[in-house]
Amino acid sequence: MTNSELAHGREHVVATVDEIPPGEHKVVPIGRYGVGVYNVRGSFYAIANYCPHEGGPLCVGRTRGTNVADESRPGGARETREGEFIYCPWHQWGFELATGTTAVKPEWSIRTYPVRIDGHQVVITA
Repeated sequence: MTNSELAHGREHVVATVDEIPPGEHKVVPIGRYGVGVYNVRGSFYAIANYCPHEGGPLCVGRTRGTNVADESRPGGARETREGEFIYCPWHQWGFELATGTTAVKPEWSIRTYPVRIDGHQVVITA
């Protein structure tokens, strides 16, 4: 198999749009660990259900934003980009849902999958 064949993968209908309302997700049985499909304010993302740190079930973790410095607030920080990051339940490593990147150790970013909406169906390519 060539790299281009691997990159395209197969399309999988994983849910209807109504099955994953904004702020919710669904783990689907694709691949070895499954794939988490997330609805963030109407945009859908798919990410591997595997934390590269110690193999934790990433999609069992909580979604939230990321902290940025804000000296005007108590503690000097505020949360931004609410719901755009998944945090591993084992050690709280955070990954951006859209890209799979992590600030903790960028070379350990994880796989994301293309998502498209076809009518009312959520389709991922994996």
